[in-house]
Amino acid sequence: MDDEASKGTTFPRLLLAHAAQRPEAAALREKEYGIWQTLSWAQLAALVRELAHGLAQAGLRRGDHLLVLGENRPRLSAAMLAAQSLGAVPVPLYQDAVAAEFVFPVNNAEIAFAVVEDQEQVDKMLELREQLPRLGHIWFDDPRGLRSYAEPGLASLDQLCAAGRAHAELHPGFYAEAVAQGRASDVAAMFFTSGTTGNPKGVVHTHASLIDRAQAGARFDKLTSAEEVLAYLPPAWIGQNIFSYAQWMACGYVVNCPESSSTVSIDLKEIGPTYYFAPPRVFEGLLTSVMIRMEDASAPKRWLFQACMKLARRVGPALMDGKPVGLLDRLKYALGNLAIYGPLRNTLGFSRVRVAYTAGEAIGPDLFSFYRSIGINLKQLYGSTETAVFVCLQPDHEARADTVGVPIEGVEIKLSGSGEILVKSPGLLRGYYKNEAATAEVLTAEGWYHTGDAGFIDAHGHLKIIDRAKDVGRLRGGAFDAAMFAPKYVENKLKFFAHIKEAVAFGDGREKVCAFINIDFDAVGNWAERRNIAYAGYTDLAQKPEVYALIRDCVEQVNADLAEDELLAGSQICRFLILHKELDADDGELTRTRKVRRGAIAEKYAVLIDALYEGKSSQFIETAVRFEDGRTGSVSADLKISDAKTFAPASTRRAA
Repeated sequence: MDDEASKGTTFPRLLLAHAAQRPEAAALREKEYGIWQTLSWAQLAALVRELAHGLAQAGLRRGDHLLVLGENRPRLSAAMLAAQSLGAVPVPLYQDAVAAEFVFPVNNAEIAFAVVEDQEQVDKMLELREQLPRLGHIWFDDPRGLRSYAEPGLASLDQLCAAGRAHAELHPGFYAEAVAQGRASDVAAMFFTSGTTGNPKGVVHTHASLIDRAQAGARFDKLTSAEEVLAYLPPAWIGQNIFSYAQWMACGYVVNCPESSSTVSIDLKEIGPTYYFAPPRVFEGLLTSVMIRMEDASAPKRWLFQACMKLARRVGPALMDGKPVGLLDRLKYALGNLAIYGPLRNTLGFSRVRVAYTAGEAIGPDLFSFYRSIGINLKQLYGSTETAVFVCLQPDHEARADTVGVPIEGVEIKLSGSGEILVKSPGLLRGYYKNEAATAEVLTAEGWYHTGDAGFIDAHGHLKIIDRAKDVGRLRGGAFDAAMFAPKYVENKLKFFAHIKEAVAFGDGREKVCAFINIDFDAVGNWAERRNIAYAGYTDLAQKPEVYALIRDCVEQVNADLAEDELLAGSQICRFLILHKELDADDGELTRTRKVRRGAIAEKYAVLIDALYEGKSSQFIETAVRFEDGRTGSVSADLKISDAKTFAPASTRRAA
């Protein structure tokens, strides 16, 4: 694949090269009705050719946009390749978004053609038809429930393929000519940002920017066509797209699509991926499930697990990092591997993982150490939609919880006077679609991209991230006047605890820090049941005195940790409350990538913030919510407000 992986290639040409060099090798697998179905490179190339002819016959032209909406499905990936073959631009959007969220991006991108997964996504498009005047063609992959639909412009992908075959007979050289016209500088895809502060922006990437970063990441970790990947995250997320599309095309490995979101953990064990990627919340969820099961195990099993994990925490990371470990400890670890670590990796589905990455948020040191201690090569990376993901990666034997790695091949990093991280890379966006002003804000004339993140390079050449530059503030008044306040840093420390799912910290321009907390319903629910604490649901459980005591202990541990940091000692949390509902993207509180919409939350829950800072012991609130089926309702509660113990800064204690 060396010449095809050169700078001048495109995704369709990479596809044709794979199909020519190893036609019978597996390209994609999809689990259907409990059985894995395999699509070879030759079969995939034939399917893409049919779809491209069908789309061309329907009127899709070079430069047009094609909406792709659904879970990871082979024919949706093929539709993206088909669009790229014609010089058109696939635009994946989040499949779990409510219908109204599609209006802006679809109209902004002037989309007239859509390929969607199933009835759920078809219904969203049909619901919005009056608001999407250009959208004339909708093709669906899964026909279940759609037999009686007779909407104009609505058809199945089977019908599109049939039309493609007929078009191919009339124009036998069309597809090859279309692919040959493609250039590396052509736009390959558009990804909409999560829109934390307003309408999402369309990030425009070329074949060159995506393939270059995919290749750089592959060389860094020595990826080959032998890798197995599980594609289970939203295709609209650039991270999923890089790992399960761009690097898939660059390396030629196998991408496996789960049967559904509810079967991911089962499918993960069956596939046993060698290359794995997940945000910290997924690793947190896996570990929480393990710990819940261990707490319900017999006393001898709990003792064995705890003893082996104590050894693993002491010895495992050193073994992963290639550091010297005594012969006796190596022998003990080998026994632990037979009894606990190996079976645990198999239970998690990580028995074959060679490289695992996490990104998107900071990962807790204990969580990071846990996975590395049991023999999983978990590392961190740094990047964004605008950088085609790969900016910094952690080399093997240099993985640490408090950094995001070193700049990889082709990347330059520098810091602005304010501490903002600037990046220069072949993987930078071409620009924001139809938004020159926003593009000019992030791209300098010299080609530097403003990441918006605050950080620094440490003595080992690794990048450390503090927070979003715009969110780093200062306390005003009180004992810590003018002290730095980094809300995300504080929130991540809180989320390191298994019982805390989400947190929002406030303090910029105030004399102290207060916080909202969401409990992890599964973890706290299991904790409560083992203590015979009855509860009637999330709202009831969240307000139990015992739960407040549990969370207060977590908050105070964070405060003790912050007190050791001279810069952030003032960010200790003085007061907190546990919210009566989980923060939800459908309610406008989180983005689709689960990032906090800080401004929206501050506005929506202003009465709670006021209560925290006014010294109240409780506050009543009623909140409108949207359920998964589209219905709306409300949740109300009288929320308790708790004080938390804070600690004198370490520097003050030493001086005393």
